[in-house]
Amino acid sequence: MTREAYVDQDVCIGCGLCVSIVPETFRLNDAGVSEVYNQAGSTEAKVQEAIDSCPVNCIHWR
Repeated sequence: MTREAYVDQDVCIGCGLCVSIVPETFRLNDAGVSEVYNQAGSTEAKVQEAIDSCPVNCIHWR
């Protein structure tokens, strides 16, 4: 089973770091916070890099 990333948008501060690391998977939405728009956009390793880089730890696996 493949893991899926998700963003806790109540915690996200919209810094855009995940977008800069994995623009194929993350984007800032109209509210200015991150969202996953393409689960298959990148490798789990790149998504993990974004998770590890998030300053507020709002990106998780489910």
